[in-house]
Amino acid sequence: MPGVGKSTDGVLLAKRLGFSFIDTDIYIQVREGRSLQELIRAYGSDEFCRIEEAHILTLAVESHVIAPGGSVVYRPNAMGHLKSNGIAIYLDIAVEHLKRRLDDVDARGVVIGPGQTIESLYAERRPLYLKYADATVATDGLTPDQVVGRVLDAIEFLNPPGASPGR
Repeated sequence: MPGVGKSTDGVLLAKRLGFSFIDTDIYIQVREGRSLQELIRAYGSDEFCRIEEAHILTLAVESHVIAPGGSVVYRPNAMGHLKSNGIAIYLDIAVEHLKRRLDDVDARGVVIGPGQTIESLYAERRPLYLKYADATVATDGLTPDQVVGRVLDAIEFLNPPGASPGR
């Protein structure tokens, strides 16, 4: 979900792993020369998701920590690409905490329907996040360093020593 801490935690995780870090929201904004909000306003949510997918499909995913925009779960091809040589970790947050963090939904460039609430967006997306996740890390009450520690534990569990690198 937007506001869960993907970018903050992702940078810390990339440093710990010695990987590059990509925030796809920033990547898209740089490539398109517009903010996410401007793209969503200009093209609408469906077309924005197509643009997002097109950019994600160009990313090299090996040896990278990638913090995708929350709407990427609407595009199976984009999710397949992100998971093609890596592990998908879902950072879970209670909707009550999320609402406090997302008091600026419009300014953040979140794909959300007219009149849709944070609660309904969460209810819509959470099953998709769980569908694609190789592991889930609950983030409530944790510092970014603690979240990264739990992500590293999940990666080690999913990719034990001796397994193929990069996964």
